[in-house]
This record gives sequence, structure tokens and C-alpha cells, in this order.
Amino acid sequence: MGQVINRKDIISTVENLKKENKKIVFTNGCFDILHIGHVRYLKKSAQFGDILIIGLNSDGSVKRLKGETRPINNEQDRAELLSELGFVDYVVIFDEDTPEKLLDEIKPNIYTKGADYTIETLPEAKTVLKNNGKVEFISLVEGKSTTNVIKKIENK
Repeated sequence: MGQVINRKDIISTVENLKKENKKIVFTNGCFDILHIGHVRYLKKSAQFGDILIIGLNSDGSVKRLKGETRPINNEQDRAELLSELGFVDYVVIFDEDTPEKLLDEIKPNIYTKGADYTIETLPEAKTVLKNNGKVEFISLVEGKSTTNVIKKIENK
């Protein structure tokens, strides 16, 4: 079982894990309504290293990115749910629209993102690469998204 951790503590935790030669994997997202696409993506992300850290967009950040009706689930509920997945080690909430600052603080070995991005279209790529990290893209599960779940519910 993972742990929901604050921003200050994740930085020192990662420093200690790196001293133990642990390979740190970081990914981020809103994870508003958890679905199989999320689970498969996160499980694949975890396979790239020893420790999986999820940067979770805060409620304010989700609202700015997705609109006034989101998130459906609040940040504490989303964080706790993600931390219960057996392959997730840490969940840290961030309030910025992108995790660039957090990535600069953590300096993960691997940063994973959905294959709907490329190295050229991913804003965080420069931050990861300048800190000697590597970016891995993971294929998404077709048709599985929070937006599709919401649409299905609204059509009932």
C-alpha cells in the first residue's frame, strides 16, 4: 500500500531512496474517476523502476485544466484511492497546471506519460531531460477515459 505524502516530505524521501540506488518513476494526472485505463497505465509505469510516485493535480488545478464541473472526486479521495493500488508507492498533490516544478524538485530517473504525447509536445520533457531523466510513453487503452465515463453517466 502506498502513502499520500506532502510535497516537502516527498523531496527528502526521494533523496533517501536515491541513496539506496532505487530507480524512481514519476507520472502525473488528474485521475478523477479511476478506470481500467488508469490502472493499466499506472501498472505499466511502475514496471520501469523500483518506486512509483504519482503527482496528483489538486482540485484547483483540475478545475483550471478540465473546467468548472471537475473534478468529480476531491483531491483527498483521489489521492487515497490511488495510494491503495499495490504498485503505487507515493502520491503527492501539486497545485500547478503542469508538474514541471515538482519534476525539477524530485528529479526522477523515469517520467511516464501517455502515448498521446510526443517528446516535442510534452511540456515537462525539457525538465526531465535536463535532470538526466528519461521519458517513457505508454499506450493508452482505447475508449477508456474519465470524459467517456462522465458522458456515459450523463446519457442514462
